[in-house]
Amino acid sequence: MKPATGGALRHVLTHLLTPLLMCVGMGLAYLGAFADPSPHQLPVAVVGSGPAAKVLAQTLDDKADGGLAVRTVPNRAEAERQLKEQHIFGAYVPDKRAPELLVASAGSDTTATVVQKVFTPVAAHQGAPLKVSDVAPPGEHDPTGQGIFFLLVALSIGSYASVAVIGGAGAVLPMRLRALLAVATSLVVSAIGTALAGPVFHLVDHGLAGLWGMAWLYSAGVLLVGVGLHTFLKRWTTLGVMVLFVMLNFTSAGGVFRPELENGFFAALHSFWNGAGFVEGVRSHIYFDGAGLGGHVWTLAWWLVVGAAVTAVAWAAEARRDSAPAAVTAAAGGAEEAAEGTVGGAARGTAEEEMEEAVGV
Repeated sequence: MKPATGGALRHVLTHLLTPLLMCVGMGLAYLGAFADPSPHQLPVAVVGSGPAAKVLAQTLDDKADGGLAVRTVPNRAEAERQLKEQHIFGAYVPDKRAPELLVASAGSDTTATVVQKVFTPVAAHQGAPLKVSDVAPPGEHDPTGQGIFFLLVALSIGSYASVAVIGGAGAVLPMRLRALLAVATSLVVSAIGTALAGPVFHLVDHGLAGLWGMAWLYSAGVLLVGVGLHTFLKRWTTLGVMVLFVMLNFTSAGGVFRPELENGFFAALHSFWNGAGFVEGVRSHIYFDGAGLGGHVWTLAWWLVVGAAVTAVAWAAEARRDSAPAAVTAAAGGAEEAAEGTVGGAARGTAEEEMEEAVGV
């Protein structure tokens, strides 16, 4: 094998490590989160305050063996309130002739389906068909309610792919300019996402200003974290941001399965990860009259603070690196000029490789 060919082959094999690690990571994350969904302490209710309602609730709780957390609520109005505040995800109204199940499918279509499967046999035992009433349905043009999750995917790709461009092609720029580029890019990405969700596909027919605000918080957080990490991770930045904002993010966001249907690891991430903050925040804003919205906005804001902190640390690290003694810099000047063409080409090649790797969900 010619030396040039051997060197090129080693170069290719080295860069194949990134997509292979992506393959392993995506498989572990997606299959680990979605392969075997089952309820874990899923909160539901039986409507009624008499002994019969309490016995039914206790019986269901015992039979579920930890899958359900069954409570009683005194009346239908209270059940609807708790559904709209997402304290429960199904409420069964016992009736010998017409038993009814209340759900709020805008919160999660898959959870509403699971709840329906739980209570259909209960109604069948009474010899009556189950009537299902949706107290918070999704929008007309988003019948499954998963459009918000796919909007998250679009915002994420636009944000973390831009990290590769700003960090790679923009590596020669001072950090303050890269940070400004990150913020400006997040404004564009969030505007595109809002336009797609609103006037283009009509997934959302009101509250677009609030949607844009949360989209900007989310995108800015991703971009600032990524641009800051690039100082330390270099060509491994793409893999790093994919772990943070794809593998751990999409799987814990609650867009496909809510945390009550996932294992403990991804359910725990749902409580503080930024994708969950965006998905649940937009659901709250659009479908649930702002119930719990403040907490979700704070989640997004804290991720923006983290991004600003990571960028500040990177800025300080670069400042220390660039303040090397002048004597050392002068001594290296001749060698740098001689190798300028080669190093410049290598730097451009590295930046192009980073941008080409910034793909995949």
